[in-house]
Amino acid sequence: MIPIASIVKPVSEIKLEPGSTVTISNISWQEFEILLEELGEKRASRIAYSHNTLQIMVPLPEHEIPSDLISDIVKTLLKGKGIKYQPFRSTTFKREGMAGIEPDASFYIQNCQRMIGRRRLEPDDPPPDLAIETDVTSKTTIEAYKAIECPEVWVYNQSKLTIYLLQEGEYVTAENSPLFPEQAIAQIIPRVVEHAWQVGTSQALAEFEAAIAEEGS
Repeated sequence: MIPIASIVKPVSEIKLEPGSTVTISNISWQEFEILLEELGEKRASRIAYSHNTLQIMVPLPEHEIPSDLISDIVKTLLKGKGIKYQPFRSTTFKREGMAGIEPDASFYIQNCQRMIGRRRLEPDDPPPDLAIETDVTSKTTIEAYKAIECPEVWVYNQSKLTIYLLQEGEYVTAENSPLFPEQAIAQIIPRVVEHAWQVGTSQALAEFEAAIAEEGS
């Protein structure tokens, strides 16, 4: 029998096309930490790790438009209510030994004051109050958010917004966000994003901001 030699290549050398996803099973927490260090912080890919499964995703360029716009919508709504917030973007949120996740956007609201000036997350830092994902349907991603106990996750996929709320350790879907109970978020977000494809992001956001200002007047 001819022996089969295993080929070991650094994960950082894997070239992924935009829009592709690689899933690697049987990854221990220690291996996950090593892979994170190897991948580095300055990269286009996003990771999700839960139940010893690692997913590496490279978003398409058009993926950034909805995620940026939804983030701006959240900022507009928070400013309209006079609520302070601290946004985080390319940050790896982790639950030691269990899960790791990198949202497209995230916000500290209740814990805003605690996170001001934070350049790196500390082990005892709370999860973000709101995380935003676009073009994601992975169970690994949702399980990772559940493990870090993120109270609210928005997933925008195929022109639909799904709101996940953490209740008794499990996610349930909801039509409205407790952060903005007076707004029909599940209807507003898709409408504004689709409008942005027609008129451009800046105009769609300006029109949304004007509508919110009019509501508050």
